[in-house]
Amino acid sequence: MGGYGAVILAGGAGRRLGGAGKPLIPVGGRRMLDRVLAAVADAAPRVVVGPPGLEVPPGVLRVSEDPPGGGPVAALAAGLAALTGDDAAANPAEIVALLAADLPFLTGTAVRRLREALEGSTADGVVFVDDDGRRQTLCGVWRSAALRAALRRLPEHQGAALRRLLAGLAVREVAHETGGPPPWYDCDSPEDLDRAKRWV
Repeated sequence: MGGYGAVILAGGAGRRLGGAGKPLIPVGGRRMLDRVLAAVADAAPRVVVGPPGLEVPPGVLRVSEDPPGGGPVAALAAGLAALTGDDAAANPAEIVALLAADLPFLTGTAVRRLREALEGSTADGVVFVDDDGRRQTLCGVWRSAALRAALRRLPEHQGAALRRLLAGLAVREVAHETGGPPPWYDCDSPEDLDRAKRWV
């Protein structure tokens, strides 16, 4: 497989978690953001879209959407712009992993499975689906050109729904086959977080 980049969306107010910054909450003694970054350790560049005060490890680029709080489509636009900025010009990422920052069970193996499924198809993107058949759009890999084209077609990014952006793209679905917590499991509520901690 060829190289790829990663855009990790780490915004959101975490209202159902009492306003806590979800990416910074530890699961099994490790911040969820760090777990996601570890799953894409071989990606270059790795871009985290989040608030200015969010700390990221060395070698990871942090950017914010302008203005902040614009939602996932605006955050994706900022992340993709960073992938093709001056630092990435020598190695443009044609494939990008688009991920939420609150996926404590995402692994490098899961990301590799998505990349293999994309590179072996003509699809614009590959995402995991949950047990009810719902697409987990923030746990997938995409062709950067297809995402950029979709962004150009959408007149307003601020507050736009991600499903609206991705409508019309050819998406391949991959089911979680192995036992244990699924890689797309996210922590949106205290109950989700408690379950994740029990699984760990």
